[in-house]
Amino acid sequence: MRSTYLAALVIAGGLVSACASQPEPTPEPVDTAPATQPRPAPTPAPAPATGPTAGSRADFEAKAATRVFFGYDQYNLDEADRTALAAQAAWLKQYPNVRVQIEGNADERGTAEYNIALGARRAEAVQSYLQSQGIAASRMSTISYGKSRPINPGNNEAAWSQNRNAHTNIVGGASS
Repeated sequence: MRSTYLAALVIAGGLVSACASQPEPTPEPVDTAPATQPRPAPTPAPAPATGPTAGSRADFEAKAATRVFFGYDQYNLDEADRTALAAQAAWLKQYPNVRVQIEGNADERGTAEYNIALGARRAEAVQSYLQSQGIAASRMSTISYGKSRPINPGNNEAAWSQNRNAHTNIVGGASS
């Protein structure tokens, strides 16, 4: 009987330990400290620059007209020409290492010699005006193409009016 009693006691002890409840988990501590300031959002990277590189030929062309136009057999500058050339001068002052060549052009009418001389007077008129605006003569050169480099090959007044021009061309010192 004693062995039965011991067996019953071992079984009861096993049952009691098997039915014992698991200890309740310890609750997570609640943060009672005041909320901190939220972090600012990261500053976005600056947008890539758009448009031409400052000081480049494309920048010059975007900020100033590179051609001025003349009347038939004329080389004097009108108000629109002076406005265009003032923009060129302002840009050239900003980039003092840039050198330009001013190219004088004429329409197809007249002799080659006459048009070379007329193109030269047109280029010189532009150079003179730029000098009057503070651009050093050492930064400029002139050339006349006369009627040999038309920008419009047409044979009418509309074409000829485009071909009577002086073009300011950057030849050195500009950014790439």
